[in-house]
Amino acid sequence: MRKMLSYLRRAVDDYEMISEGDVIGVGISGGKDSILLFSALLAMQIFYPKKYEIIGLTVDLGFEIPLQTLEIEAIAKEHNVKYQVIKTDIKEIVFDIRKEENPCSLCAKMRKGALIDAAKEHGCNKIALGHNYDDVIETFFLKLFYEGNIGCFSPVTYLDRKDITQIRPLMYAPESEIKATVKRLELPVFKNPCPAAGETKRQEVKELIHHLRKKYPDLKGKVFGGLCRGEIDGYKNNK
Repeated sequence: MRKMLSYLRRAVDDYEMISEGDVIGVGISGGKDSILLFSALLAMQIFYPKKYEIIGLTVDLGFEIPLQTLEIEAIAKEHNVKYQVIKTDIKEIVFDIRKEENPCSLCAKMRKGALIDAAKEHGCNKIALGHNYDDVIETFFLKLFYEGNIGCFSPVTYLDRKDITQIRPLMYAPESEIKATVKRLELPVFKNPCPAAGETKRQEVKELIHHLRKKYPDLKGKVFGGLCRGEIDGYKNNK
């Protein structure tokens, strides 16, 4: 966990993600990134100079397969923090009623909306999402290929309509190291019940990057470096 905490703290400090007295709602999907983020933020509370609170939040999309949240509840209880599973009918709307051919975009918007609403109900002024180093690079290519835009999500985003700030503390952590850490610490991860899992545009881009790196091994570092140097608007280090 020490290496993950170094990635986490560097991102938090570089982009001033956490302030004294913050109440942070952590979105826990059940995947490796979000459960590691939850665990790392809990661990960092012990030594980080700015005091903050954490609330764990899981959005249940409404699939028939029940989410395996008991182990996450146990972690929250052990650290004396709140944890809530938010019941929704997102699956019914996206797959049964609207029958979306490309469901990911609408699902993501609805899931994020449910997460933010729950965070506000708990008095959170920030929400933390588990996007990692690889997600940053993949999102750059996704925007380029499918939207015709040069850009990426920001490390810190203030959502003025909801009066809440979105942070991504794992942005420096490579996916491979997250996987290894989650396995080593035996953190609880449950399978994504979504039928579109593994067949998304993001997965296509992930495979393309893997192929390109055979010829351009430093591809990820160059894209990420360009983003962090501010060569792409909205991503420059705040300092």
